[in-house]
Amino acid sequence: MNDGSGMVLRVPVKALRPSEYTSALIQVLRSESETVRGKQVLEIGSGSGVVLAVLGTLGAGSVCGIDIEEDAIEASSRLLARLGHDNAEFLHGDMWRPVAGRRFDLIVANLPNSPHPQVSISGRPPNWSAGGPDGRLLVDAFIDGLAAHLVSGGRALMTHNSYIGFDRTREAAARHGLSCEVRLSVLVYVPEEKLALMTPSIVQAEEGRSLHSFGPYTFAEIHIVEFGAPIA
Repeated sequence: MNDGSGMVLRVPVKALRPSEYTSALIQVLRSESETVRGKQVLEIGSGSGVVLAVLGTLGAGSVCGIDIEEDAIEASSRLLARLGHDNAEFLHGDMWRPVAGRRFDLIVANLPNSPHPQVSISGRPPNWSAGGPDGRLLVDAFIDGLAAHLVSGGRALMTHNSYIGFDRTREAAARHGLSCEVRLSVLVYVPEEKLALMTPSIVQAEEGRSLHSFGPYTFAEIHIVEFGAPIA
């Protein structure tokens, strides 16, 4: 793949390929590019680095990516360097730990939040998509630390499966003094092997609500959720 400058970019390994969730997050970011320009941005779960690349292209003042996978850190740093974004920082670690004490204007996250255990699916690493029995393991950890890492009036965008309960997310945000709203909702295909791992009670309860099956094919409603910190 050529980036237009004559430089050939290596496509990320299959385990780091962008998903439909990534696409939805990028769609929201591109729709409000003026709000990104000059901002100090953090991404938790940077994966391939493509969201950070988009943020850099939209004019972010600086971008910082965190990922628990060393391959992701390598892929992200390589991609942004090749695209000429010299305002990028990459940290290897778990959730908020690598940025303790730091605050950002904008935080984005595409975290595992499907209700199933850590099992490798279609070449993905075992932690891909796995959010524990109710899918909220990392979502709740993200919300719990969010207020401490946003500047006054800062905001965050997160991918969110509808079937893990948006009402619970809104209540968790309110406990930390954060606003919470859905910015975008789309349907995505759920691979059979992923659906088979999901907590059966959730699948049963959500069929016809946030999960829609047509013969052997199942689609799920996902959200891009925005959180806002109050202005001090």
